[in-house]
Amino acid sequence: MTAEFIRVALRDVLDATGLTDTAGQPLHFTPHDFCRIFITDAIRTGLPPHIAQVIAGHADLSTTMGYHAIYPAEAIDAHRAFIARRRALRPAEEYQTPTDEEWEAFLGHFERREVSLGTCARAYGTACAHEHACIRRSLLRPDPAQRARLVEIRDNLVARITEAGNEGWLGQVEGLHISLAAAQDKLAQLDTARRPVDLGMPKRQ
Repeated sequence: MTAEFIRVALRDVLDATGLTDTAGQPLHFTPHDFCRIFITDAIRTGLPPHIAQVIAGHADLSTTMGYHAIYPAEAIDAHRAFIARRRALRPAEEYQTPTDEEWEAFLGHFERREVSLGTCARAYGTACAHEHACIRRSLLRPDPAQRARLVEIRDNLVARITEAGNEGWLGQVEGLHISLAAAQDKLAQLDTARRPVDLGMPKRQ
């Protein structure tokens, strides 16, 4: 069934009912109007909020909860009930209280992810094999405050490529070009993130 088929079928059903709104006008609904009803009913009957998020195609859980017409306390209770059900299915040893050493290692991981140009997005329990030389790393999330330094690195790489070419250091040129492309990519990430996106005015369906 296409979206247009559903819209037409919904319109025909409403026309057949003869129902009107408070102003006496025929009722008008779009398929999207029922998204809130679905999410509300689904979560109230036990569907975990993050599963409803996936079904609705929302990028952020807060968007889904905005569709969910219930009090926050109900959402918290539903989430706690889901966690309790999940824990009952998992081995008890997975929920042991971490030792001081384990907790310090966990916190230390996030401290070590902070590098000079931004944040390394590597997963917990993985070490940095590149000794923080992250300009080429796709996992580097550049810090906007470090943009000037990235520009300086890019310009320095351009100068080094020119020097290597003039001196005939062909072995260095290829590696410098890879680093230059990576620096330009990181700058593009920052510039794209800063550029405002015009979403336009919403349209009634």
